[in-house]
Amino acid sequence: MFFILVKQVLLIACIFMPMPEKYQSGFVNIFGAPNAGKSTLLNALLGEQLVITSHKVQTTRHRILGILTEPTYQIVFSDTPGIIEPQYNLHKKMMQQVKSALEDADIALVVHDITLPIEELEAITNMLNLKVPCILLLNKSDLVKDKSKMQDIVKQYEQRYKDWKVITVSAKDKKNIDKIIPSVLLHLPESPAYYPEDGISDRSQRFFVGELIRQQIYELYHEEIPYHAAVLVQSFEEKTNLDVIKADIIVTRETQKIIIIGKGGSMIKQLGINSRKAIEEFLERKVHLELFVKVRPKWRDNENYLKEYGYN
Repeated sequence: MFFILVKQVLLIACIFMPMPEKYQSGFVNIFGAPNAGKSTLLNALLGEQLVITSHKVQTTRHRILGILTEPTYQIVFSDTPGIIEPQYNLHKKMMQQVKSALEDADIALVVHDITLPIEELEAITNMLNLKVPCILLLNKSDLVKDKSKMQDIVKQYEQRYKDWKVITVSAKDKKNIDKIIPSVLLHLPESPAYYPEDGISDRSQRFFVGELIRQQIYELYHEEIPYHAAVLVQSFEEKTNLDVIKADIIVTRETQKIIIIGKGGSMIKQLGINSRKAIEEFLERKVHLELFVKVRPKWRDNENYLKEYGYN
């Protein structure tokens, strides 16, 4: 409901902006299972590393808008968390963001790992019950080497989803990504732009800094650590020559805090180095980064903590 209201307000605000005679604009929301490649796909569509990615599942926890503006159209893409059966209050918050994306979608991009059975996609699409034009993207097509096998797979999905456009893609290799936009434009409504032409997302730099630190946690640590960790940027001070950033890493147990820090502080030092490099590349500025580790038992089920960490 929140995004629907925002959508209406943005439309009113932009209706007086000069536009070509025919201008298309709308929300194209991305759905799929964890690790289907939704975030990699969004980055490929935008031509920028906007959202974090990882080979581990459940990397995406927030709904993130990515805005693509061209002279005759504006597509507001929406990356959503992978669809899961909630085990914690955090998961419930993530699935609420999927529900929100279902409510305001003009077009749906459904991303499915082509190497997985069709039954796994059916379970998700039955749950989503999509009522808008849909484009099915069979991702990771680079893993299918046999062309005849690829044709058989595509035919199977085309028979099951007769009203959907089916495209094989490899988001990682950007294969067939150029086929998506023309298919989207066939269904995109005529409408003024929702966002200024120089905007690329609805999120702040502070948000993306926290996400970049969390991505490094996914890359550097294993087993349960990434799933028990959250990042809260406490301060972001822009100075003349560099930005000074202080962030808390939240974990659920003292043993996890010990793992994050590492022997003699070796692991958190490496985490700081990796995170600083990623943030500097993103901000295109020098950064001084300070990381602190805090234990918050059961934060994934605590409503107040979830709100504080941005999971509203």
